[in-house]
Amino acid sequence: MTTSPYLLPETPENVDLHDLCNSGAAQRALDFYLKEDMSAPVANEALFAIKPGISQEEALVHASDLLRSAAATAYESASSHQGNHRDLAFSVVYLIDMAKAMVERSMQAREAQAEI
Repeated sequence: MTTSPYLLPETPENVDLHDLCNSGAAQRALDFYLKEDMSAPVANEALFAIKPGISQEEALVHASDLLRSAAATAYESASSHQGNHRDLAFSVVYLIDMAKAMVERSMQAREAQAEI
């Protein structure tokens, strides 16, 4: 048996590929595409849960509070930016204020309907 006169090149270890194999994102992608039971969506896995039995009025009040907090955050962001970023942040403030006005109008309508 004769051996080849040409030496085979050594295969360098690819550290980036090794790191990618150990990453959580790569594992989730493999699980999604290769494992059927892993890729099935989990029912009712929400970031937060709304208390069962909450009244519509309580929900509207809480939504109004959340919108007020979001508006304050967007306003602070707008005040620290210049140019287009500032304009975009103020447009978010405007949209939040409009949504908050609609929520408050819904609460007023419910109160007026309850008085009748």
